[in-house]
Amino acid sequence: MAAKKQNAFYAQSGGVTSVINASACGVIETARQHKKVIGKVYAGRNGIIGALTEDLIDTSKESKKDIAALKHTPSGAFGSCRYKLKSIEENRAEYERLIEVFKAHDIGYFFYNGGGDSMDTAHKVSQLSETMGYPMTCIGIPKTVDNDLPITDNCPGFGSVAKYVAVSIREAGFDVASMAKTSTKVFVMEVMGRHAGWIAAAGGLAAEKEGDSPHIILFPEIAFNKEKFLKKVNRCVKKFGYCAIVVSEGAKYKDGTFLADAGTVDAFGHKQLGGVAPVVAQMVKAELGFKYHWAVSDYLQRAARHIASATDVEQAYAMGQAAVEFAVAGKNSVMPTIVRKNTKSYKWSIGEAPLSAVANVEKMMPRKYISADGMHITDACRDYMLPLIKGESYPPYKNGLPQYVTLKNEPVKKKLRKKFEI
Repeated sequence: MAAKKQNAFYAQSGGVTSVINASACGVIETARQHKKVIGKVYAGRNGIIGALTEDLIDTSKESKKDIAALKHTPSGAFGSCRYKLKSIEENRAEYERLIEVFKAHDIGYFFYNGGGDSMDTAHKVSQLSETMGYPMTCIGIPKTVDNDLPITDNCPGFGSVAKYVAVSIREAGFDVASMAKTSTKVFVMEVMGRHAGWIAAAGGLAAEKEGDSPHIILFPEIAFNKEKFLKKVNRCVKKFGYCAIVVSEGAKYKDGTFLADAGTVDAFGHKQLGGVAPVVAQMVKAELGFKYHWAVSDYLQRAARHIASATDVEQAYAMGQAAVEFAVAGKNSVMPTIVRKNTKSYKWSIGEAPLSAVANVEKMMPRKYISADGMHITDACRDYMLPLIKGESYPPYKNGLPQYVTLKNEPVKKKLRKKFEI
């Protein structure tokens, strides 16, 4: 238990999801229930950048109703960012600035909602705060559509993307099948997943019997073999009249070259990928001559709150709630996790993992989840994924459109004279 009442800082990091705001809702609502220990909850405007620039948002200015509405609102309500803090050795000034801002605003709790890089940041802040004589409670909150965080059974954000992808390729498959005799014979849908093929694998849930879409899935974990791929496309068109393909953006050749390497890098130093769907589609056209269409799910897949998984929404909220409960209980430098119980029907509980074991570690698709030919999923994968996409959690609708909340996001008055340049 904290020695004295202190404020909390919450920030959203990396690519947003359709349920990250549900985690924010869990944090804020739970913190409000612990008024004797936690004062105000300040949010970082645009993630950790908000802390570095002392651009804080006072969530206490938001009504109970609006905070509750976060549970059904997609994207990052306070703004997110792709900003990776360097190591303490490389740029100690950044970490010292964070502590300086936290100290100025009497912030003793740090809740960071993101993926592996974010867990690394939270861990480092915890370590440095101790050495600087201003110890803080740092709790990570898992979030990533890529489902690639270790230790936790799955990641909030993934179940809803998986549902969207499975539904989309099923519906597109019906469309292509109906036109294949005289029109499009090959459809390629590109999904996210730079190194891990979890999202691509989710498309396989739509194929319940032979001939169902998708017929082919291309994973980052399996080296792309052009000859083998084209032969299977040709067989599918001859047998079923068409071929539907789900391809992960991170599909690559045996030598590690991405099919869609754009030759640039993003803010995290990751290779910028230029769109693999048109590359694959053009390959089919050039070699087999089939008419094609392609689509890139892009932001649509992670923003689709209208088709979110009820399981995903529930787990996202629970992770935010657990983070606060962990902090109040005196735990530090940990991340709440989802633990799948060994029961016939799907049940889960909340566990925990040290941030040091989660930081910068990617969990890839197990080979047992990928079919022997490397181009579809197994029953084991289906058993793992199906519970994660179950249940509907529709937002309220008005005039035919979902109703989402836009917060006031009122700023906290700055206390430091020194500005920090990003």
